[in-house]
Amino acid sequence: MPTTPDLASLLAAARQRAVDLGLELRDLKTATADGPDDEHDPEGATIGFERARVAGMFERACAEVSAFEAATRRVRNGTYGHCAGCGQSVPVERLEALPATDRCVACAYSAD
Repeated sequence: MPTTPDLASLLAAARQRAVDLGLELRDLKTATADGPDDEHDPEGATIGFERARVAGMFERACAEVSAFEAATRRVRNGTYGHCAGCGQSVPVERLEALPATDRCVACAYSAD
């Protein structure tokens, strides 16, 4: 089994990002709920665009949390570092770059 990264720290950081972005999205929605013009912000970007941007970042943060939670479960059950597609070992370099991955490069490529 490859050396596992500090998944607990990565998971905690991902959870904090998700919380922070969720609060930012809530605050943005609250601050703009009463505005008569939801189309344009005097600063340049549309309010709708800003909400969509933060909502997208929030969704990605939540997906990252789920991925790190799944990686943590794989460590506990002894399958971390083994490809979910073919069962072979995931290269250490890939795990270093993408600690939550559950696929080798070939299987990840064929899944797309």
